[in-house]
Amino acid sequence: MTHTPNSTAPPGTGTPVPTLPAVPPQPTPATVPTPTAPPPDARRTAFAEGVDRLRKAATTEPGRLRIIGAVLAALVVAFGAVTAWQMADRAAAADDVLTSSQPLSSDAADIYRSLADANTAASSGFLAGGQETAASRDRYENDIRTAAAKLVNAAANSDPDSPSAKTITELNRLLPEYKGLVERARTYNRQGFPVGGAYLRYANEKMQKEMLPAAEDLYTKENQRLRDDYADATPHPWPAIALGVLALAALAWAMRRTYLRTNRVLNHGLVAATTAATAVLLWLTAGHALARSGLNDSYDHGVRSLNVLHDARIASLKARGNENLTLVARGAETTKVGDETFDAYDHDFGRDMDTLAKGLTRAEQLADDDSGEKPVDSAVGNMTEWKKRHAAAREQDENGNYQQALDMVIGPKGATGECFDSVDKNLAAALAHEEKEFEQAAGDGRDALTGLPAGAAVLAVLGAAGAVLGIGRRLSEYR
Repeated sequence: MTHTPNSTAPPGTGTPVPTLPAVPPQPTPATVPTPTAPPPDARRTAFAEGVDRLRKAATTEPGRLRIIGAVLAALVVAFGAVTAWQMADRAAAADDVLTSSQPLSSDAADIYRSLADANTAASSGFLAGGQETAASRDRYENDIRTAAAKLVNAAANSDPDSPSAKTITELNRLLPEYKGLVERARTYNRQGFPVGGAYLRYANEKMQKEMLPAAEDLYTKENQRLRDDYADATPHPWPAIALGVLALAALAWAMRRTYLRTNRVLNHGLVAATTAATAVLLWLTAGHALARSGLNDSYDHGVRSLNVLHDARIASLKARGNENLTLVARGAETTKVGDETFDAYDHDFGRDMDTLAKGLTRAEQLADDDSGEKPVDSAVGNMTEWKKRHAAAREQDENGNYQQALDMVIGPKGATGECFDSVDKNLAAALAHEEKEFEQAAGDGRDALTGLPAGAAVLAVLGAAGAVLGIGRRLSEYR
């Protein structure tokens, strides 16, 4: 019997069993290497892709032309936009100077003047006693109504949470309190009770220590607001000017480049863009120069004179009030200066007259024409005469001639009251003249900017369109 190699037979059987070849050991799953995919490319940003496209475009003349056209259009549009923005801000500030901040500053001065004049009229009426004239009473009432009306107007034009609004609220609270004290003083005075003088002095103290300082604070704040508006309206628009020069330089370079490459003198689109940009730049510089000149003139020959005249008029009103109160108090109020004792109200009168004299001297220096100088000169003459009459009245009072002194202060003829009224009248005329000069100069300054923001924007759009069309004409030559 023949046996097949590599086969065995189990014991006790005659059939051989084939032997399978040995299988090599297989590696375990842990040892099988896992194939890895190549890492994907990192996603590129849109900016990087745009830079690449720009670089590729810059390698060809059509691509370079497209880039030049885009840059020129962007420069012209940016120039127009910045010009419109800056000039709109300055035009708004110039309008505020003319229609808002300066009128409110004058209203604040009128509030102060009305309050001071009401106090003066009250003391004059008190001195007259039962012979108080209807004109004196009407003057007091008109001053109170004027102050109240100006406070309402100031409140309507101030921000609710501003410092000015708080001051206005305080004055609105104090005004009826003051008026009530004056009415009590008048009532007791008509009845012959000496306590009337105490009420009048108390009313004057409320006016001098609370109301007039508050009114002066309001005047100061409104003047600061006016200065802020001037500061916003007059600065040079350097960013707009710089962009205009840059845009014109870029347009000139583009036209020269076109000429060198095509031997054509003019490109109509680029010429139109240059013309539009030049027009905006000239309008910007000329318009702003005229506006700045007008506004500066309105400040130098208007606002400064108005401030000095307002201060002088207020000083004259305070002096008149203290002159009257000198006779009302009759020595009850004194003050010490060094080792000497003076009547308090007469001492304040002298101080107020010194302020008036300085103010009138300054007003004469600022007056720039005969119409402004003449009333100030007249006020100086009235003030000089006032001092002489006041000295004579004080001499009579100190000698015990109270009635003679009273007649020399509030009498119908030859009294100091005539001098005060003349000073006040001439200062009012000077104020009216300076107010007209301010309005004329400030109006000219504001009007110089009329249409500039909108015109700059329109011309810039036209200029950008011209630049694009001009470059487009060159691009069409490559098709």
